[in-house]
Amino acid sequence: MAKTTTATLQKMKNNGEKIAMITAYDASFAQLFEQQGADIILVGDSLGMVVQGQTDTVPVTNAEVAYHTRCVRAGASKPLLIADMPFMTYATADDAMKNAAQLMQAGAEMVKVEGGDWLVDTVRTLTKRGIAVCAHLGLTPQSVRKLGGFKMQGKQAEEAKQMIADAKALEDAGAQLLVLECVPAELAKEITQSIRIPTIGIGAGRDTDGQVLVMHDIFGISTGYIPRFSKNFLNETGRMDTAIAKYVQDVKMNKFPTDEHILA
Repeated sequence: MAKTTTATLQKMKNNGEKIAMITAYDASFAQLFEQQGADIILVGDSLGMVVQGQTDTVPVTNAEVAYHTRCVRAGASKPLLIADMPFMTYATADDAMKNAAQLMQAGAEMVKVEGGDWLVDTVRTLTKRGIAVCAHLGLTPQSVRKLGGFKMQGKQAEEAKQMIADAKALEDAGAQLLVLECVPAELAKEITQSIRIPTIGIGAGRDTDGQVLVMHDIFGISTGYIPRFSKNFLNETGRMDTAIAKYVQDVKMNKFPTDEHILA
């Protein structure tokens, strides 16, 4: 497996090759995911829920993400490593630079931020200083308390129009990857076709350039419930290594998500 870079991802989009992304939080699982061909590993602030037992991602700190990023980096070197910037760590461009630097020094190769056009100046500032940025639109878990729960976004025409505009603005500011979470499949398809950079979907249909799932959902061991857009691959295969291999293969062959995993 060759090293995945931002150039690799752009080439994959241009060639119509699907991108397989998965979360990880420690060296052992990171090594397993690398061995099974994952293109991207995300150290998600989802660790607040699946590792710490929180009800959402808001309590997670930058130091905690940096710690888990360092662990993941020790286990895998070939997948592109993205680290989430936690709640309120990028409220200003200065905050973003300081906190992104901590994550990059821990081993991240890209940082992910949640939000729309208000982030344009911050994304531009980070990219000008050599920090690769992944944007995140749709359901933004750090805003879940404002949104009133984990709900699909972009169903209304004005919301969809704004999301398309936000995607283009973030791309123009320098973002090199875009996660679309819990948005209508047709909207995700339109955004994917409207921008040059790759899109990664989670609960966003099958027409994005790639997919991401939380590792605990793939194994069916998440606390609470497994989202409808996810799939328990371990239940299907019986082994962790084959579960991840199946996930990666199904993403790359566009067999996942199926109709049953696409939100209405």
